[in-house]
Amino acid sequence: MRKITDERIYEPKVRPEEMLEASRLTGDATLEDLESIRRRTSVYVYEAPVRIWHWVNALCITILCVTGYLIGAPLPSMEFSEATNQFVMGYMRFAHFAAGTVLSIGFLARIYWAFVGNSHARQMFYVPIFNLRYWKEFIFELKWYMFLEEEPKKYIGHNPLAHMAMFTFITLGITFMMITGWALYAEGAGQGSLPDTLFGWVLGLVQNSQRLHTLHHLGMWSIVVFAIIHIYAAIREDVMSRQSMVSTMISGHRTFKDDRIE
Repeated sequence: MRKITDERIYEPKVRPEEMLEASRLTGDATLEDLESIRRRTSVYVYEAPVRIWHWVNALCITILCVTGYLIGAPLPSMEFSEATNQFVMGYMRFAHFAAGTVLSIGFLARIYWAFVGNSHARQMFYVPIFNLRYWKEFIFELKWYMFLEEEPKKYIGHNPLAHMAMFTFITLGITFMMITGWALYAEGAGQGSLPDTLFGWVLGLVQNSQRLHTLHHLGMWSIVVFAIIHIYAAIREDVMSRQSMVSTMISGHRTFKDDRIE
């Protein structure tokens, strides 16, 4: 029976096995299943702005890599007519520039959230290089990914190896790609434009427009390689590790598969 006190309703506490009694009696859940449910715990790690940025950033990187590659090496089908009779590459460049703009704004917003969000929102922007334990765990994770360790450890946020990869290829990598990309865009925008004012110095630094194109192109391939490894590692860890991975970047909750501390 529900008790009503001061206009508030209090429900009697029900144990998990009682809540799932019908499931157990119909053979849908075993006692081992119920015990597993009792052991599972979760921690709210990634806030909504971080998760939204992650997926928008992934989409922008995909568009930028595809259009960037085709801008540098157009398909033979682009030769079916004179450039004056088509605008395919114009649309390609527009998609590239639009995705680059969204990525840049999103990255600036992500930096802002590192200051106002929880502690996990800041992890991507620094590496504790003077922390000896960090490097020991880094080596352990490297051995785990190489199948030299029998069992993984638990981590709330990124594990040390993933932490280093995110800092190198996302924090530093995206910064490099934004600077070189906007410097290339400044050539078309012209002298005195905002892109030229902010990033025109980069062209003078590398001394050669073609060299800048090459650096930007190499940066793209490094991010492509990282993305492939990142997707593989996320799926692998979802299967083999002791905590959730892919679903965490959807719900924000890191769910653990056992109740052991270490």
